[in-house]
Amino acid sequence: MSTQHPFSLDGRTALIAGASRGIGLAIAGAIARAGAHTILASRSMPALESNAVRLRSEGCKAEARRLDIASGESIRSLVQDLPAIDILVNVSGTNIRKAVEKYSPTEYETIMQTNLHGIFDLTQSIGSRMIARGKGGKVISIGSMTSLLGLPYLTVYAMTKSGLAGMTRVLAAEWGRHNIQVNVIAPGFIITDLNREMWKSEVMLNWLRGAQANPRIGVPEDIAPLAVLLAGPGSDYITGQVIAVDGGYSTTANWPYLPPQDS
Repeated sequence: MSTQHPFSLDGRTALIAGASRGIGLAIAGAIARAGAHTILASRSMPALESNAVRLRSEGCKAEARRLDIASGESIRSLVQDLPAIDILVNVSGTNIRKAVEKYSPTEYETIMQTNLHGIFDLTQSIGSRMIARGKGGKVISIGSMTSLLGLPYLTVYAMTKSGLAGMTRVLAAEWGRHNIQVNVIAPGFIITDLNREMWKSEVMLNWLRGAQANPRIGVPEDIAPLAVLLAGPGSDYITGQVIAVDGGYSTTANWPYLPPQDS
Protein backbone atom coordinates (compact mmCIF):
# COMPACT_ATOMS: atom_id res chain seq x y z
CA MET A 1 0.00 0.00 0.00
CA SER A 2 1.38 3.41 -0.97
CA THR A 3 2.06 6.00 1.74
CA GLN A 4 1.87 8.82 -0.81
CA HIS A 5 -1.11 11.20 -0.57
CA PRO A 6 -3.94 9.47 -2.50
CA PHE A 7 -4.41 12.44 -4.83
CA SER A 8 -0.73 13.31 -5.34
CA LEU A 9 0.76 12.66 -8.77
CA ASP A 10 4.20 14.09 -8.01
CA GLY A 11 6.92 12.34 -9.97
CA ARG A 12 4.50 10.77 -12.47
CA THR A 13 4.16 11.32 -16.19
CA ALA A 14 0.69 11.33 -17.74
CA LEU A 15 -0.41 11.16 -21.38
CA ILE A 16 -3.89 12.57 -22.04
CA ALA A 17 -5.12 11.52 -25.49
CA GLY A 18 -7.76 14.01 -26.61
CA ALA A 19 -6.75 16.95 -24.40
CA SER A 20 -7.51 20.00 -26.53
CA ARG A 21 -10.99 20.70 -25.14
CA GLY A 22 -13.88 19.50 -23.00
CA ILE A 23 -13.43 16.51 -20.72
CA GLY A 24 -9.90 15.84 -21.93
CA LEU A 25 -8.75 19.37 -21.19
CA ALA A 26 -10.40 19.38 -17.76
CA ILE A 27 -8.68 16.09 -16.89
CA ALA A 28 -5.32 17.28 -18.20
CA GLY A 29 -5.53 20.41 -16.08
CA ALA A 30 -6.49 18.52 -12.93
CA ILE A 31 -3.77 15.91 -13.40
CA ALA A 32 -1.15 18.59 -14.06
CA ARG A 33 -2.22 20.53 -10.95
CA ALA A 34 -1.92 17.31 -8.93
CA GLY A 35 1.78 17.27 -9.79
CA ALA A 36 2.18 15.08 -12.88
CA HIS A 37 4.27 15.99 -15.89
CA THR A 38 1.33 16.10 -18.28
CA ILE A 39 1.49 15.51 -22.03
CA LEU A 40 -1.54 16.93 -23.81
CA ALA A 41 -2.12 15.13 -27.11
CA SER A 42 -4.59 15.59 -29.96
CA ARG A 43 -4.73 16.80 -33.57
CA SER A 44 -5.28 20.45 -32.60
CA MET A 45 -1.79 21.71 -31.87
CA PRO A 46 -2.67 25.43 -31.50
CA ALA A 47 -5.20 24.63 -28.76
CA LEU A 48 -2.84 22.18 -27.09
CA GLU A 49 0.06 24.63 -27.10
CA SER A 50 -2.13 27.38 -25.64
CA ASN A 51 -3.40 25.07 -22.90
CA ALA A 52 0.11 23.82 -22.09
CA VAL A 53 1.40 27.40 -21.84
CA ARG A 54 -1.43 28.29 -19.47
CA LEU A 55 -0.68 25.30 -17.25
CA ARG A 56 3.03 26.11 -17.18
CA SER A 57 2.15 29.66 -16.15
CA GLU A 58 0.47 28.12 -13.09
CA GLY A 59 3.68 26.29 -12.23
CA CYS A 60 2.62 22.95 -13.73
CA LYS A 61 4.72 20.70 -15.95
CA ALA A 62 2.87 20.44 -19.27
CA GLU A 63 3.71 19.95 -22.95
CA ALA A 64 1.82 19.42 -26.21
CA ARG A 65 2.22 16.53 -28.66
CA ARG A 66 0.34 15.85 -31.88
CA LEU A 67 -1.83 12.73 -32.04
CA ASP A 68 -4.45 11.59 -34.52
CA ILE A 69 -5.98 8.66 -32.68
CA ALA A 70 -7.54 7.38 -35.92
CA SER A 71 -4.09 7.01 -37.54
CA GLY A 72 -1.84 4.08 -36.68
CA GLU A 73 1.12 5.98 -38.08
CA SER A 74 0.40 8.96 -35.83
CA ILE A 75 0.13 6.70 -32.79
CA ARG A 76 3.44 5.01 -33.57
CA SER A 77 5.16 8.34 -34.16
CA LEU A 78 3.95 9.68 -30.82
CA VAL A 79 4.75 6.59 -28.77
CA GLN A 80 8.31 6.15 -30.03
CA ASP A 81 9.20 9.67 -28.90
CA LEU A 82 7.56 9.63 -25.46
CA PRO A 83 9.20 9.47 -22.05
CA ALA A 84 8.15 6.65 -19.74
CA ILE A 85 4.40 6.97 -19.13
CA ASP A 86 2.89 6.20 -15.71
CA ILE A 87 -0.67 7.30 -16.51
CA LEU A 88 -2.60 6.94 -19.77
CA VAL A 89 -5.97 8.66 -20.12
CA ASN A 90 -7.95 7.83 -23.27
CA VAL A 91 -10.44 10.62 -23.96
CA SER A 92 -10.41 10.94 -27.76
CA GLY A 93 -13.78 10.31 -29.33
CA THR A 94 -16.42 11.35 -31.82
CA ASN A 95 -20.12 10.75 -32.34
CA ILE A 96 -22.85 10.87 -34.98
CA ARG A 97 -26.44 10.60 -33.75
CA LYS A 98 -28.94 8.97 -36.08
CA ALA A 99 -31.21 5.97 -36.45
CA VAL A 100 -29.27 2.75 -36.95
CA GLU A 101 -30.56 2.23 -40.49
CA LYS A 102 -29.20 5.65 -41.52
CA TYR A 103 -25.49 5.11 -40.79
CA SER A 104 -23.22 5.00 -43.82
CA PRO A 105 -20.21 2.64 -43.96
CA THR A 106 -17.92 5.68 -43.78
CA GLU A 107 -19.63 7.02 -40.66
CA TYR A 108 -19.44 3.59 -39.06
CA GLU A 109 -15.73 3.24 -39.77
CA THR A 110 -14.94 6.76 -38.57
CA ILE A 111 -16.59 6.27 -35.21
CA MET A 112 -15.13 2.79 -34.69
CA GLN A 113 -11.60 3.86 -35.64
CA THR A 114 -11.62 6.96 -33.47
CA ASN A 115 -13.43 5.66 -30.40
CA LEU A 116 -12.21 2.07 -30.22
CA HIS A 117 -9.57 0.82 -32.67
CA GLY A 118 -7.20 3.76 -32.20
CA ILE A 119 -7.61 3.67 -28.44
CA PHE A 120 -6.84 -0.06 -28.44
CA ASP A 121 -3.68 0.57 -30.46
CA LEU A 122 -2.50 3.35 -28.13
CA THR A 123 -3.34 1.38 -24.99
CA GLN A 124 -1.56 -1.70 -26.33
CA SER A 125 1.58 0.32 -27.07
CA ILE A 126 1.68 2.25 -23.80
CA GLY A 127 0.68 -0.79 -21.74
CA SER A 128 3.45 -2.89 -23.28
CA ARG A 129 5.95 -0.25 -22.23
CA MET A 130 4.51 -0.12 -18.71
CA ILE A 131 4.91 -3.88 -18.40
CA ALA A 132 8.49 -3.82 -19.71
CA ARG A 133 9.40 -0.99 -17.35
CA GLY A 134 8.12 -2.94 -14.36
CA LYS A 135 6.89 0.01 -12.27
CA GLY A 136 3.15 -0.40 -12.70
CA GLY A 137 0.81 2.18 -14.13
CA LYS A 138 -2.71 3.49 -14.57
CA VAL A 139 -4.94 3.30 -17.63
CA ILE A 140 -8.17 5.32 -17.62
CA SER A 141 -10.61 5.43 -20.52
CA ILE A 142 -13.60 7.71 -20.93
CA GLY A 143 -16.66 5.65 -21.67
CA SER A 144 -20.22 6.94 -21.49
CA MET A 145 -23.69 6.13 -20.21
CA THR A 146 -23.84 3.78 -23.20
CA SER A 147 -21.11 1.69 -21.54
CA LEU A 148 -23.92 0.78 -19.12
CA LEU A 149 -27.28 1.61 -20.70
CA GLY A 150 -29.08 1.72 -24.02
CA LEU A 151 -30.01 5.18 -25.30
CA PRO A 152 -31.55 5.82 -28.73
CA TYR A 153 -29.74 7.05 -31.85
CA LEU A 154 -26.29 6.11 -30.57
CA THR A 155 -25.78 2.59 -31.93
CA VAL A 156 -22.23 2.81 -33.24
CA TYR A 157 -21.07 5.11 -30.44
CA ALA A 158 -22.57 2.68 -27.91
CA MET A 159 -20.74 -0.22 -29.55
CA THR A 160 -17.42 1.58 -29.08
CA LYS A 161 -18.06 2.66 -25.51
CA SER A 162 -19.28 -0.82 -24.57
CA GLY A 163 -16.13 -2.14 -26.22
CA LEU A 164 -13.98 0.09 -24.01
CA ALA A 165 -15.71 -1.32 -20.95
CA GLY A 166 -15.03 -4.88 -22.10
CA MET A 167 -11.41 -4.09 -22.97
CA THR A 168 -10.94 -2.53 -19.55
CA ARG A 169 -12.20 -5.56 -17.64
CA VAL A 170 -9.96 -7.93 -19.59
CA LEU A 171 -6.87 -5.72 -19.32
CA ALA A 172 -7.46 -5.35 -15.59
CA ALA A 173 -7.37 -9.14 -15.33
CA GLU A 174 -4.27 -9.47 -17.53
CA TRP A 175 -2.26 -6.55 -16.20
CA GLY A 176 -3.05 -6.76 -12.49
CA ARG A 177 0.03 -8.93 -11.97
CA HIS A 178 2.09 -6.03 -13.34
CA ASN A 179 0.54 -3.56 -10.88
CA ILE A 180 -1.32 -1.77 -13.68
CA GLN A 181 -4.83 -0.65 -12.80
CA VAL A 182 -7.32 -0.21 -15.67
CA ASN A 183 -10.66 1.56 -15.25
CA VAL A 184 -13.40 3.39 -17.19
CA ILE A 185 -15.13 6.61 -16.24
CA ALA A 186 -18.66 6.72 -17.65
CA PRO A 187 -19.76 10.36 -17.83
CA GLY A 188 -23.45 11.10 -17.77
CA PHE A 189 -24.95 14.11 -19.51
CA ILE A 190 -21.94 16.44 -19.68
CA ILE A 191 -21.90 19.56 -21.85
CA THR A 192 -19.20 19.25 -24.53
CA ASP A 193 -18.77 20.33 -28.13
CA LEU A 194 -20.23 16.99 -29.22
CA ASN A 195 -23.63 17.70 -27.65
CA ARG A 196 -23.83 21.44 -26.95
CA GLU A 197 -26.57 22.10 -29.49
CA MET A 198 -28.72 19.27 -28.19
CA TRP A 199 -28.65 20.67 -24.65
CA LYS A 200 -29.83 24.11 -25.73
CA SER A 201 -33.31 22.60 -25.87
CA GLU A 202 -35.55 23.41 -22.89
CA VAL A 203 -37.39 20.16 -23.61
CA MET A 204 -34.17 18.22 -22.98
CA LEU A 205 -33.25 20.24 -19.90
CA ASN A 206 -36.72 19.83 -18.40
CA TRP A 207 -36.58 16.09 -19.09
CA LEU A 208 -33.21 15.86 -17.31
CA ARG A 209 -34.49 17.73 -14.28
CA GLY A 210 -37.13 15.09 -13.83
CA ALA A 211 -34.98 12.11 -14.77
CA GLN A 212 -32.03 12.11 -12.37
CA ALA A 213 -31.30 12.80 -8.72
CA ASN A 214 -29.09 15.82 -9.40
CA PRO A 215 -31.22 17.95 -11.73
CA ARG A 216 -28.43 19.96 -13.39
CA ILE A 217 -26.49 19.19 -16.54
CA GLY A 218 -22.88 18.19 -15.92
CA VAL A 219 -19.69 19.98 -16.96
CA PRO A 220 -16.24 18.55 -17.81
CA GLU A 221 -14.88 19.65 -14.44
CA ASP A 222 -17.26 17.16 -12.79
CA ILE A 223 -15.25 14.32 -14.36
CA ALA A 224 -11.72 15.49 -13.56
CA PRO A 225 -11.56 14.72 -9.79
CA LEU A 226 -12.32 11.03 -10.33
CA ALA A 227 -9.65 10.89 -13.04
CA VAL A 228 -7.10 12.26 -10.57
CA LEU A 229 -8.07 9.62 -8.02
CA LEU A 230 -7.84 6.80 -10.58
CA ALA A 231 -4.48 8.14 -11.77
CA GLY A 232 -2.93 8.12 -8.30
CA PRO A 233 -2.04 5.82 -5.42
CA GLY A 234 -5.53 6.13 -3.94
CA SER A 235 -6.76 3.73 -6.64
CA ASP A 236 -4.14 1.01 -6.22
CA TYR A 237 -6.89 -1.48 -5.22
CA ILE A 238 -9.46 -0.31 -7.79
CA THR A 239 -9.35 -2.00 -11.18
CA GLY A 240 -11.65 -3.33 -13.88
CA GLN A 241 -14.41 -0.87 -12.94
CA VAL A 242 -16.83 1.21 -14.98
CA ILE A 243 -17.60 4.15 -12.70
CA ALA A 244 -20.46 6.48 -13.59
CA VAL A 245 -20.27 10.23 -12.96
CA ASP A 246 -23.82 10.99 -13.95
CA GLY A 247 -25.76 12.86 -11.27
CA GLY A 248 -27.42 9.57 -10.38
CA TYR A 249 -28.98 8.96 -13.81
CA SER A 250 -27.95 5.31 -14.08
CA THR A 251 -29.06 4.39 -10.55
CA THR A 252 -32.00 6.64 -9.67
CA ALA A 253 -35.36 7.78 -11.01
CA ASN A 254 -37.61 10.65 -10.02
CA TRP A 255 -41.37 10.82 -10.11
CA PRO A 256 -43.94 13.54 -9.27
CA TYR A 257 -45.54 11.66 -6.34
CA LEU A 258 -45.34 13.33 -2.91
CA PRO A 259 -46.49 11.57 0.26
CA PRO A 260 -49.39 13.04 2.23
CA GLN A 261 -48.29 15.76 4.64
CA ASP A 262 -48.76 15.06 8.33
CA SER A 263 -51.53 17.21 9.78
